[in-house]
Amino acid sequence: MSLSEVDFGAMAEVAVSVGVNVQPGQRLVIMAPIEAAPLVRKVAEAAYGAGAKSVRTWFGDDLLQKITLERAPEEGLKEFPAWLADGFAQEAAEGCCFLSVLGSDPDLLAGIPPERTAIATNAAQAAMAPFRNYIMTGQVAWSIISLPTWPWAKRVFPGLPEDEAVDRLWQAIRQASRIEGEDPVASWKAHVAQLQRRADWLNDLEIDRLHYRAKGTDLTVGLPPTHLWAAAGQTNAAGTVYVANIPTEEVFTLPDRSRVDGTVQSTMPLSHSGQVIEGIRLTFKEGRIVSYSADRAAGNLKELIETDEGSHYLGEVALVPVDSPISRSETLFYNTLFDENASCHLAIGRAYPFTLKDAQEVSSDEVFMEKGGNVSLTHVDFMVGAADLDIDAITKGGQSVPIFRSGNWAKPA
Repeated sequence: MSLSEVDFGAMAEVAVSVGVNVQPGQRLVIMAPIEAAPLVRKVAEAAYGAGAKSVRTWFGDDLLQKITLERAPEEGLKEFPAWLADGFAQEAAEGCCFLSVLGSDPDLLAGIPPERTAIATNAAQAAMAPFRNYIMTGQVAWSIISLPTWPWAKRVFPGLPEDEAVDRLWQAIRQASRIEGEDPVASWKAHVAQLQRRADWLNDLEIDRLHYRAKGTDLTVGLPPTHLWAAAGQTNAAGTVYVANIPTEEVFTLPDRSRVDGTVQSTMPLSHSGQVIEGIRLTFKEGRIVSYSADRAAGNLKELIETDEGSHYLGEVALVPVDSPISRSETLFYNTLFDENASCHLAIGRAYPFTLKDAQEVSSDEVFMEKGGNVSLTHVDFMVGAADLDIDAITKGGQSVPIFRSGNWAKPA
């Protein structure tokens, strides 16, 4: 099956109507790999149908990125075009919405020294920080979708012929992204409402800290006094409701930057910057990562954690049951957009200010950190959920409440 033969209509409609929720007269900016052109065209049709003023697309080429990392001088890797970073920040300031399309090879940059990848990644993150602030603070509507590509499909379904592997991956993406059935948009609205009910329950508990217990994990995560549990369906500065990740199965908040203690072990591979990191083990003391190791690509984990001071701390706590649809599919996607929605996860790096009840008071990074938030150039999720994971919440009143038992919610929906 070639991508030109795929019917991307339902994915495009969900991306436009649910994901970024394009408003009449609004501009949509799409970032996608060149292989995604058939899907991008369908998204453009749906966006104009919703009243978009314009659709602007930035196509990238994974193989060109690899060539650059292999052959460019180090000084070249340190550069990122200011005009591009300024352009994205301006688009955000003018109220555009942003859609990213994923489909990269999880092992694209295998063999490239992690130090070179880190140089380029850090340069891009620093240049794009003003734009990224619009995303992290929820000021603009943004979303992420995906499409099946052969390099990705052969990693997920090794040994299958190209057409069969791509078709299998597309089936898995469609099911996970909830774009099957007669009315995917209505299905998404019901799903968002269900996740919000979970978030409401957690908010009502007034949790002080969480205690994780599983094989290789004994971790206590404190939560800021004004933390807010969130789910799919954030609201941007213009009052538009959007869903940032398609798919999503998580309920999440931010940890208290200085109140994380103990050890945690990853339960799934992490595809990060074109390489797969496996067997992550982290030890925290008073919030900071004080030791770390990995069974595979340890150098890439080191470069991630050493990005800046903030990357030594956590920025997100997310709860996902092992009986989620993506987990039940028993498909390892080697793509965090999907794998994080099959497992509870934590994120290294920057936290989302909108996961504070008093987010309107966050006038600077300094104020955010005073409230318990974390600031960093990076934000990378890694999976810690498994069938043996138990999580207890200790409330502000000192009560212990079961949240997860054997990897699933302790309380029925």
